[in-house]
Amino acid sequence: MKVLILNGSPRKNGNTSAAIDEIVKVFNAEGIEAEVCQIGSRDIRGCIACNKCSEIGRCVFDDAVNEIAPKFEAADGLIVASPVYYASANATLIACLDRLFYSTHFDKTMKVGASVVVARRGGCSATFDELNKYFTICGMPVASSTYWNSVHGLQTGESAFDAEGMQTMRNLAGNMSFLMKSIALGKEKYGLPEKETSSFTHFVRDDLKD
Repeated sequence: MKVLILNGSPRKNGNTSAAIDEIVKVFNAEGIEAEVCQIGSRDIRGCIACNKCSEIGRCVFDDAVNEIAPKFEAADGLIVASPVYYASANATLIACLDRLFYSTHFDKTMKVGASVVVARRGGCSATFDELNKYFTICGMPVASSTYWNSVHGLQTGESAFDAEGMQTMRNLAGNMSFLMKSIALGKEKYGLPEKETSSFTHFVRDDLKD
């Protein structure tokens, strides 16, 4: 089994990396392959809603997003991790996720998702909620832990002293491992849930016009 981890921090060995390292240890023990992609310092622009991806099958901007896309498709789970800036995720990570989820048309149903947030003090809950929305819009179960998936630290290495935060990371990885393995067994025995034809609606209705 495979998990793709996107590190949204611009610092390669910062506190976000420390949280990810704790997660990877558990995945290794569970026999799950984990690949970490450092994208926080990459040059990734935002989506411009050109919808070109529906024609060519990939994003029109050929950068890290198109590199990550096949890895996402092959993975059983996705973790997105970010430092907190102004009670929000790193803008580079958000640009990446907007385009990654919109431009990839493979079925993401039952791939397991999880988000991890790292802050000096505040804004973790808002950022945690922001990142989880990418999973819940496309049928991805969200792995949970024994607390919201947050770690605290300011200076590099301080997060290692957040005992509860590190424990939360380990419990997250353990729960995510169990969930991915359970889903794999369920898919083998029962298959994926049946889907209805999409009802794509908005708030302007032709039938209400005079």
